[in-house]
Amino acid sequence: MAGEFNTQAPFFAHNQKLIHDIEALEHKARRPDVLVDDELIYAFYDSRIPPHIHNGAAFESWRKEAERDKPKLLFLQRDDLMRHEAAGITTDQFPPQLLMNNVSYALAYNFSPGKSDDGVTLTVPQALINQVSAARCEYLVPGLLAEKVTQLVKTLPQKLRRNLVPVPEFSAAFCRDVPPSDVPLLQALARYIRAQKQFDVPLDAFRLEQLPLHLLMNFHVVDEHGRQLGVSRNFVQLRAELAPKQSVSPTGSLSPRERVGVREDTMNMVRHTSWDFGEFKETSELSRAGQTVTVFNALADEGDAVTLRAFDTREEAQAAHRKGLARLFMLALKEQVKFLEKNLPGLQAMSMQFLPFGSAQNLQRQILSVTFDRCCLMEPWPASEPEFAARCKDAKSRLTLVAQEIARLVGAVLAEYHALQKSLPGFKAHAQALQDIRSQCEWLLGKEWIARTPYERLQHLPRYLKAITVRLEKLRANAPRDAQCMAQMQPLLQAWQRLMQQGEADARVTDFGWMLQELRVSLFAQELKTPVIVSVKRLEKMLAALKSW
Repeated sequence: MAGEFNTQAPFFAHNQKLIHDIEALEHKARRPDVLVDDELIYAFYDSRIPPHIHNGAAFESWRKEAERDKPKLLFLQRDDLMRHEAAGITTDQFPPQLLMNNVSYALAYNFSPGKSDDGVTLTVPQALINQVSAARCEYLVPGLLAEKVTQLVKTLPQKLRRNLVPVPEFSAAFCRDVPPSDVPLLQALARYIRAQKQFDVPLDAFRLEQLPLHLLMNFHVVDEHGRQLGVSRNFVQLRAELAPKQSVSPTGSLSPRERVGVREDTMNMVRHTSWDFGEFKETSELSRAGQTVTVFNALADEGDAVTLRAFDTREEAQAAHRKGLARLFMLALKEQVKFLEKNLPGLQAMSMQFLPFGSAQNLQRQILSVTFDRCCLMEPWPASEPEFAARCKDAKSRLTLVAQEIARLVGAVLAEYHALQKSLPGFKAHAQALQDIRSQCEWLLGKEWIARTPYERLQHLPRYLKAITVRLEKLRANAPRDAQCMAQMQPLLQAWQRLMQQGEADARVTDFGWMLQELRVSLFAQELKTPVIVSVKRLEKMLAALKSW
């Protein structure tokens, strides 16, 4: 009755807005069954409006009289309009904005499977693009996170996934226990599995390429007038293309006009050789584009000291801060550093094999860098002098053993590389394979390869090099087979190299490079085995996902 004409009564506007809001929740939740059927809405009115009311005039006369005693008689409540099984779908689960670094960004939701804007879109003013945390956006919004975690777990190999069943319950527990943060989602998920289930999941084991598009944040960058500048699910690439050039010096210090609210020692570049600067604050605030925005502080490595500096992006600050903290730990533990410099096992023999990459001092420096990284830079990083002192105390007893472990690993890599280099001249007749192997070695063992390679990858370098030796042995006996394997890899290699040449610094592109190394093992040296399932078809899907993101 009440929906058959356009009444100006307050109840009607209220009820229509409530229906519209729940329809919007259906869109956000990607469920068409949140709003109850029209029959139930009709039954609500039918139970309250007398049966003798048959026209608008009679209804208005009755309504005004009835609302004197019960002003909210015809006001629908949220529970009246939502199906019981959809009770958990709320605005809190699908918020209109996402707060990052004290800035609110508008969120838009679209339920359009197969379309480019399907899912959640974050609108980013160009002036604030450096304030967005790509890692935080991986967590999407509360209403979609459990689905994303469930889908990620389902991409794991069966031997890993079986430890996480029932998967929906595991996903719900993760969402309950792990708040969204600037720790990448896969890293947070792997840590949670290790803590709760006591086993390790390699990050490569998750198949991101299998995620539906709506479980990846879509980014919409606009100029100061609201005009679109770019849209992509690959935020790193989008920021590289569109980030404004802020007035930050090459060393990361702020210009005079940006010093509002920034630490005085950041501006003066005071050199520190110990933790004598009080509590470390990760962020400072300044005014930009009419908003208070956040800049990111870091300790910067100056060789024989550190300085406090500010950076426009969290990623830049974290990269600098890692090096600065390592330097400060080395300064605090200088006696241990001197001991290690004199007592690294096998240093002299390794130095000869390291000559293609640098001097003995360079080798020594890189081994120490990885050692301090593993002993001192576990998260969370210290933020105060007592925390720093406690970490120093814990590290003292571990440094020698860890340094020996790293030295042995580096020695194994160099031994494999040295043996490989002795073999290569005998394969001049196989020019294509030889060129491919040399390109592979350049990527694996390029400049600063010890310090640059993450430890979890460093452990696999001996196997990758051994796989090349196995490949050469097979090449001598069956060159056509090698050419066939190479033909399978070539399109993937070329596509990946194009992404690298285009300046794609996205971690996913680097991860794809490591997956190519596993594919090489699988194709050329199957007997050495791979820790994750890998195939040409899987990498083709990963590549397609990279291009779509």
